[in-house]
Amino acid sequence: MSPILLPALVIFPLLMAFAAFSDLFTMRISNKLVLAVIVTFFALALLVGLPLEVIGMHVACAAGVLVVALVFFNFGWIGGGDGKLIAATALWLGLGLLLPYLIYASLLGGALTLILLAARRYPLPERLRAVTWIDRLHDSKTGVPYGIALAIAGLLVYSDSVIFQRFLA
Repeated sequence: MSPILLPALVIFPLLMAFAAFSDLFTMRISNKLVLAVIVTFFALALLVGLPLEVIGMHVACAAGVLVVALVFFNFGWIGGGDGKLIAATALWLGLGLLLPYLIYASLLGGALTLILLAARRYPLPERLRAVTWIDRLHDSKTGVPYGIALAIAGLLVYSDSVIFQRFLA
């Protein structure tokens, strides 16, 4: 692999880390971040020479995930940012890695939810209440920053992705 291409391998992990921290600290995943995930997929897919048919299958996978995510959002089961992030991540991973990604995201998200529910049963120490994002996270009226689970799940399967594998070839 060319040393020039090496930084491209870390684009997806950096975007996932940013999504996780953004959701943790603000309970938001911005549209700009999701757009960056999408744009970098297409840029790197073309850079590594993915065939248009493969790119098309990744787009179809992401579109299907987005439709399901919109239904989940409509029922109030997930946040809008989470739905967009899961679809953008599915664009990177494609149908072949979608099931492992969803399993990891479900397990990690479930664990995160259980930990938050357990922590919210106890009063938050006063010093921690002064930290805005911790106080917000502890509030039982606040949702779960599921973007953390989505990002970690994406990182767990990224090395098996077509783009990552093409960089190694």
